[in-house]
Amino acid sequence: MADGAPELAARRAPRIGLGSAVRQSFARFSPRSMARNPVMFVVYIFTIFTAIVTIAPWLFPDIEGAGFSRTYFLAITVILFLTIWFSTFSESLAEAQGRAQAESLRGVQTRVTARRVRPDGKEEQVEASRLRKGDIVRVGDRELIPLDGDVIDGVAEIDESMMTGESAAVIRESGGDKTSVLGGSRVLRGKVVVRISVDPGEGFLDRMIRLVEGATREKSPNELALTLLLSAFTIALLVAILTFDYMLDASGAVVVSLGTLIALLVCLMPTTIGGLLPAIGIAAVNRVSYANVIAKSGRAVESAGDLDVLILDKTGTITTGNRIAVELVAAPGVETATLLEASELASAYDETPEGRSIVRLASRRGAARTGARPEVAKVLPFTPERRVSGVVLADGHEILKGAVASIEAVAGPLGPELERTARDAALRGMTPLAVCRDQRPLGIVLLKDVVKPGIPDRLRELRLMGIRTIMCTGDNRLTARAIARESGVDEFVAEARPETKLELVNREKAAGRLVAMTGDGTNDAPALARADVGLAMNSGTSAAKEAGNMVDLDSDPTKILEVVSLGKQLLITRGGLTTFSVTNDVAKYFAILPAIFVGISGVAFLNVLGLHDPSLAVLATLLFNALIIPIMIPVALRGAPFRPRTAVELLRNNLVVYGIGGFASAFVGIFFLYYALQYLIASPWIAPILQAVTHLLGS
Repeated sequence: MADGAPELAARRAPRIGLGSAVRQSFARFSPRSMARNPVMFVVYIFTIFTAIVTIAPWLFPDIEGAGFSRTYFLAITVILFLTIWFSTFSESLAEAQGRAQAESLRGVQTRVTARRVRPDGKEEQVEASRLRKGDIVRVGDRELIPLDGDVIDGVAEIDESMMTGESAAVIRESGGDKTSVLGGSRVLRGKVVVRISVDPGEGFLDRMIRLVEGATREKSPNELALTLLLSAFTIALLVAILTFDYMLDASGAVVVSLGTLIALLVCLMPTTIGGLLPAIGIAAVNRVSYANVIAKSGRAVESAGDLDVLILDKTGTITTGNRIAVELVAAPGVETATLLEASELASAYDETPEGRSIVRLASRRGAARTGARPEVAKVLPFTPERRVSGVVLADGHEILKGAVASIEAVAGPLGPELERTARDAALRGMTPLAVCRDQRPLGIVLLKDVVKPGIPDRLRELRLMGIRTIMCTGDNRLTARAIARESGVDEFVAEARPETKLELVNREKAAGRLVAMTGDGTNDAPALARADVGLAMNSGTSAAKEAGNMVDLDSDPTKILEVVSLGKQLLITRGGLTTFSVTNDVAKYFAILPAIFVGISGVAFLNVLGLHDPSLAVLATLLFNALIIPIMIPVALRGAPFRPRTAVELLRNNLVVYGIGGFASAFVGIFFLYYALQYLIASPWIAPILQAVTHLLGS
């Protein structure tokens, strides 16, 4: 029960609050926050330094000398400030996406009361916040599940649309692997007894909110390695610039302002990727969550893009999970119409997908036209003891269907023709079911596992990306081989035991490979925990969801293929923007250094852009260095375009698109900014403003 509980509805796309992103971006200007990004922290320190020089140059007598310009230092300070702000804004915007989604999830949280079962068996009404792990509660029609737990008694139809966005209800019952229920979901019909599995504030919905907000996002190993590399590169550049300044002073060939040296350092530093790197990781987790998959860490998303091996279930992942009837083979001397009628009657009361498919096949082949339907006196359901099902007609005739061995136990040998048909069907990956009437074999119905549409293409894409796929199934080797051949998996493991997945994961990891797998049962939990990417189904047990580092809210095992694509997109985006940043910096070098040495004939040939005003060239380059960050924010948030390619093709694409693109864009951008600034400074309405600023600073 709930006090004023809102109706649960499918999640809508969250709206991003730009205002909150802007406010948060300025909040990140604290030294503690900036120190987490070494590259931008260096820019942050120099921004403060140039601001102090601009306001109080007398504190630095060596700087306030010939050629010193407060206006020039002010311009550098403003541009450095914008560089930092664009960086913090990109990260804040990425986190705003997560917060917007979290707010939509918070809308389903409400004050809930529960009927807790006391040790003496009586019930008491308590608030959900007073429940603890291990408590037992009863939930009935139209009531809300107070906290996450497992059904220990009863069966119910439950609405989980606030989590999955799917309007279709799910069935949860005691026993088996479909016992897990989520706090905040509503029982539509039925009654269940639930054992609470978490304490308040630790439920799945609470963890989802924290994860999509990015509050617990940790840097992945590759991101940490790249951060260290960028930091080392920044330190090396700082040493190089100091050495460069010392050599210029010693030679006396040219006098370079300290502001120009700071601008040169900032322009050559990898500020573009340094500013966008946090946003790339956060946005990747957000993109996964938009696919209705909750990643418990950024490392899980990155690992998905770096996989070597993908372990897949057969049923429900590669195949539809429901075998369908595709062919009927009559025994020698038996009319096809007789087999059709018997097959339809034996399956008429079988509500399994296989039974319904036999009825459809028989009807299409004309079973409905074989005569008036006989009256059925008794239905014989499938039982573990007999392992057959069928009907007894009013005239006493008995019609049965079942596995070949089960029918032979009832009716005796099927005969060489039907036995050969059954063997051939097994070799083709089909399942033969025998049909008999009054202990006389009539023929065989062939059932086939249907490979899901598009699965062969998706597996082909994975192979192109260098990912090996292994199908794990409990079927016999003949059936497994046929499905593997049709679907296109690289390897298969047949007659798998519950512990087979864990053995597979351990074997592949021992060989130094990154492994992913899916699962939903308690027996899958060890393998999910051991795998580098463990995608647990939301419909599975609490143990499976706790063990995996990703949870699919739609409970679609094929979602692992989409997760791999999103992980690849993360790596491509990061690699592409890193390439763009490096080539961009190289181009800035060729733009700013020739302008500094414009008076020296030996380096004049490097001034390919024809920038003759050193100060203006420095400001144009520094401004481009700042503006390129917001220009590339959409790429960081949406991710670089991705389609399956080999590693060589990906490298070539990065070098062409991002490498050449970064180099060319810097030349074009700096060229236009230089002449735009030159025009603005010379314009009659800008000159008075600059004079007023100069006068104000001088006073």
